[in-house]
Amino acid sequence: MDGTTYDVIIVGGGSAGCVAANRLSLNPNCSVLLVEAGGRDRNPLVRLPMLMGKLFNSGIYNWRYHTEPVERLNNRSLYWPRGKVLGGSSTINGMIYVRGNRHDYDRWAQSGLAGWSHEEVLRSFLRSESHKQRQDEFHGRAGELTVCRARGVNPLFDAFIEAGQQAGYPGNDDFNGARQEGFGRFDFTIRNGRRWSAASAFLGPAMKRPNLTVMTDAHANRIVISDRVATGVEVSQSGRKFVVKTAGEVVVCAGTVNSPQLLMLSGIGPPDELCRHGIDVVHELDGVGRNLQDHVDCVLAYECTKPVTLYGDLRADRLIWSVVKGLATGSGTATTFPYEAGAFVKSRPDLVAPDIQLHFMPALEKTANLHFPNPFRKTSVEINHGFSIRVGPINPESRGSIRLRSSDPADPPEIHPNYLASRSDRDVMLAGIRIVRDVVAQAAFDHYRGREIHPGSDIDSDRELNEWLRSAAMTTFHPVGTCRMGNDTLAVVDERLRVHGIRGLRIADASIMPLITSGNTNAPAMMIGEQLAAFMADGQWQSNV
Repeated sequence: MDGTTYDVIIVGGGSAGCVAANRLSLNPNCSVLLVEAGGRDRNPLVRLPMLMGKLFNSGIYNWRYHTEPVERLNNRSLYWPRGKVLGGSSTINGMIYVRGNRHDYDRWAQSGLAGWSHEEVLRSFLRSESHKQRQDEFHGRAGELTVCRARGVNPLFDAFIEAGQQAGYPGNDDFNGARQEGFGRFDFTIRNGRRWSAASAFLGPAMKRPNLTVMTDAHANRIVISDRVATGVEVSQSGRKFVVKTAGEVVVCAGTVNSPQLLMLSGIGPPDELCRHGIDVVHELDGVGRNLQDHVDCVLAYECTKPVTLYGDLRADRLIWSVVKGLATGSGTATTFPYEAGAFVKSRPDLVAPDIQLHFMPALEKTANLHFPNPFRKTSVEINHGFSIRVGPINPESRGSIRLRSSDPADPPEIHPNYLASRSDRDVMLAGIRIVRDVVAQAAFDHYRGREIHPGSDIDSDRELNEWLRSAAMTTFHPVGTCRMGNDTLAVVDERLRVHGIRGLRIADASIMPLITSGNTNAPAMMIGEQLAAFMADGQWQSNV
C-alpha cells in the first residue's frame, strides 16, 4: 500500500501459506508479504479441540461454501466449510495428523514428478514436526508443529480397536509409522490441550521478523500479469482496491477452491470458461479447476446399551465447566477430539495399500451437541447414547471441478464435486459398510452394542445401500487437486510448483495434488508448504525484473 515492492507475495495464510511464510522469511534478504482474506484467530474458543464442530457449522473464520447439487446424492447441495483466517482450515479442522500412505507419494514420483517420492517428502514432514511422544525415524522432534497422541479415555475407543483385531485386521499404534494399515488411534496437532494450527506453529514466531509483512482482511482479486510474468496482486481491503508489487514471485496458497478461482479471474485457465464470464484470456491452461477430488463417506450409527458415551460430557452445564477448565489448565473433555480412533483397511486383500478409512466416535452425531438436561423427563440409555463410525474410500476415482460463478471476485465459485460418479467408488463404499458391520458384530462390542440406527440392519442389499447413500453420503472435507502438478497438457504446475507458461508464479497448497492422499489432508498441505520453500531456497526466488 505504501509502494513497497516485495521479493515474494504469498496469497493465502492457510496451512501451506503459513509454512511458506515462515521458511521464506528465514532469509533476511527476502522481503515477504502474506495476503490473507480472513482475520486473525483471536477467538479463544478456537483453541479447544472439542468445539471443532461448532466452528465448522458457524460463520466464524469460515468461507461457508456450498456445492452445486450432486446428481448421485439426490441432487443435494453439501456444505463445504473452508478456513477464512490465518491458519486457514487448520484453525477450524479436526486436527487429525495423517500424512497419507507411502504409495501415494511414490505414485506421484513414478508419474514423472521428481522430488515427490515418499522418501523425499518424509524429510519435509520431519522438518515440520515436533512429536511429544514418538521418537523414531518416522517422526521429527525439533519442528514447529506440535503433534501428540490421542488422549481420550473413553472405553469405546478400546472396544473399537479390539473389535477390529477380532475381525482379523492388525492393530496399529502409529498410522504415520512403518505401515498405515490397521486399527488404532490418530495423532493430533494439539499442544498442551489446545489446537496448534499452522498459524500458531509457523506464522506466530515468524511475524517478529522485520522482513515479513502480514496483511489480513485483504481479498486477492487477481494476479497482475505482464508479458506472461506475474508482477503483483490486486487486493481489496477496507473498501479500497490497490496493487501490491513483487520483484520476484507470487505464490498462491489460497486452497483447492480459491486457487483455481484466482487463476481464472486473472485470465489463466480454460478459454471457454473465461470467455463465458467476459474475462480476457491471458494464458490458456485447460487443467485449471479440473481434477477435483475429495473423500466422501457415510456414518453408521449404533445405540449403546451403557451410558459410557460422550453424551453426558456434552451436557451444557458440564461442557461449560470443561471449557473453563480447558482454557485455564489445558486439560479435560474440551481439550480432546471426539473422533480419536480410526482404521485404514483394504476392500480386497490383493490391494497394495488400504483404500478405506474409518473414523470412530463414542457418540451419536445427532446428539454430539451442546444440550441441557431435563430433570422432569426420564429417557432410556438407548435414546441418548450411541456411537458413530464414518466410512469411505480414500482413493476415489470420481473427479469434479471448480468453475467461476461470475467475474466478480466476491462471488463464490461453483463447486461440482461429482461424488460417487464412479462405480468403483460406490463398490468400495459398500465394502466399507460391510466391514464396519462385521467389526461391530465382534465380541468386544457385546457389552455396548444396541441396534443399528443408520442405515438399519434391514437395509442390506447393494441396491438398498446405494439408495441409502444417495440421502446419507457426505464429504469428509478433504478437497484437493484443482491445480494439478504434472507435465501433461492438463497439468497446471510443474514438479517445482511453477505455473506452466507464466514466469514468477507458483501454487503451493492441496490443489496441486495429482492424486489425493490416503487420509486426512492437513498434514500433506503443510508438507507442500515445506516443499515449496525448499524449491525456492534451492534456486532462490526468481527475479522478474
